[in-house]
Amino acid sequence: MHEAPPTASASAAVPAEPLAHGLKQRHLTMLGLGGVIGAGLFVGSGAGIAVAGPAIVLSYLIAGALAMLVMRMLGEMSAAMPASGSFSVHAERALGRWAGFSVGWLYWFLLVVVLAVEATAAAQIAHGWVPGVEPWAWVLLFMVVFTAANLTAVKNFGEFEFWFASLKVGAILVFLVLGLLAVFGLLPDTDPVGTANLTGQGGFLPNGWSGVVAGVLTVVFAFGGLEVVTIAAAETDDPARAVGRAVRSAVVRILFFYVGSMLVIVAVLPWTAQRAGLSPYVKVLDAIGVPSAGQIMNIVVFVALLSALNANLYGSSRMIFSLAERGEAPRGLLKVSGAADGSRDRTGRSRGGVPRRAVLASVAFGFVSVLLNLLWPDTVFLYMLNSVGAVLLFVWALIALSQLRLRERLEREAPGALSLRMWCFPWLTWLTLAGLLGVLLLMLTDEAARPQVLWSAGATALVLLVAVVRQRRERRARGKASATGR
Repeated sequence: MHEAPPTASASAAVPAEPLAHGLKQRHLTMLGLGGVIGAGLFVGSGAGIAVAGPAIVLSYLIAGALAMLVMRMLGEMSAAMPASGSFSVHAERALGRWAGFSVGWLYWFLLVVVLAVEATAAAQIAHGWVPGVEPWAWVLLFMVVFTAANLTAVKNFGEFEFWFASLKVGAILVFLVLGLLAVFGLLPDTDPVGTANLTGQGGFLPNGWSGVVAGVLTVVFAFGGLEVVTIAAAETDDPARAVGRAVRSAVVRILFFYVGSMLVIVAVLPWTAQRAGLSPYVKVLDAIGVPSAGQIMNIVVFVALLSALNANLYGSSRMIFSLAERGEAPRGLLKVSGAADGSRDRTGRSRGGVPRRAVLASVAFGFVSVLLNLLWPDTVFLYMLNSVGAVLLFVWALIALSQLRLRERLEREAPGALSLRMWCFPWLTWLTLAGLLGVLLLMLTDEAARPQVLWSAGATALVLLVAVVRQRRERRARGKASATGR
């Protein structure tokens, strides 16, 4: 069993991963760009506009800045110590086995539960196109297709995500161009809008700063998914360089896409025209005369959901594989595939290198989640969904705490490994932790968000309890072994 005490040297060599290095820089870059561009942006942003008005732009700036700081910290650690377990490995090295165990299992649980939401939502869209095929059949088809893709070479996952992300990024770029042309009255049958919608209907802050805060609570979770970039980086030829480039490019461009989109939406149409549950993108495209806008956005959202499903299945399989590597999950999950012809890459690794058992374990729980979502969406599955509702914030907080510990250790023991550095260390790290705590406290005061915090806190406490009990048992076992050996 792998041992990693809290005081493990940050400069210690990271064990070579048995996974194949089949991802290229273009895969990683597009994964970083497309990983968080999903239904939360295309549809969920309507709820944020409804509570914040034009000031939703500020809400996205605040939430995006928080996500960008977390990614910078994670990028620093991943560039210095790339590993398929990413922040779970960093937490173990920085804080101890209890931390690595807890954050790894919580993140895995988060991904396989959210996977069910994505599969079910995509099935509902497909059912609308082909009513003769029941939603459960679409879910089964999606799960089988993406399981097959993840059981083959990792480059297949990379190609799926590359083209999925390219479509999403392309859709947003076209939307931004059309929106700007509409604002300046350069489209047929349109007049310049100017800033009338930004300052009318109650002004830029129609609900005050409390509306901005409510908007942050609505949109902050839309930035979840960036973490998969650092997990995937371990399967590139040059992990340290790849993750550094991906993090640098992704966070700024994603802020541009999110904030730019919101600015166009609230400039083209009055914020009062938006409603929760309805895509603001569809409303804008309808307003400027784009034919079949609803169907176009349905296609984009459908692709976004499938992309997220694919990425979550990949991320969950690599996380549980990493846990197994460190003795925190069943050792049977360590089996990786080999190339059919026995060939190896230039580093000596098998060209297969896919953790198939880890993929199957993740998709099996994903199937269970889907069944619960189909059978009991308002009871059993709702409790599961609430139990992971705020887990992302707990994961981000542990990333920040890990970076605080590892940065000092790396500067002391291996300063050359710090090819990517967190800005203004340690002040911005502490500011990020304060921001995450603030979001959690605000969620506790919000009647709709409170159950998510409480259920997620309960799930986190349970995992922490298991981690502490396991660690104490192992210490007692080592003590008895030492005593017997005397």
